[in-house]
Amino acid sequence: MAPADRPTPPLSRTDPPILRRPTTLPKGPTDNRPTDLIAGRITRGGTGPCYGLVDENDREYALHGPDAGELRLGSFVTLRIAPPSFSFDCGPGIPMRIVSG
Repeated sequence: MAPADRPTPPLSRTDPPILRRPTTLPKGPTDNRPTDLIAGRITRGGTGPCYGLVDENDREYALHGPDAGELRLGSFVTLRIAPPSFSFDCGPGIPMRIVSG
């Protein structure tokens, strides 16, 4: 028999599982994400304590973090944030404080 005339064996000896349709909707979100983390590009950088960040959804943040160190302009970062514990003016954007970077 020529190679083209030979029957091709199956790729697997077992049938794939059959996925059943869910009977009910999920009780909660299936893609839970931490609400205290933001990821984005630094738009106002330096050694602080004020920084600017635009997140992946184009939201602008005015961040205050006296212990955050240097955040370079244009760098992409992920930061843990919290609502401000006191009033500050770090420019335009949603005011938040940096908890850790």
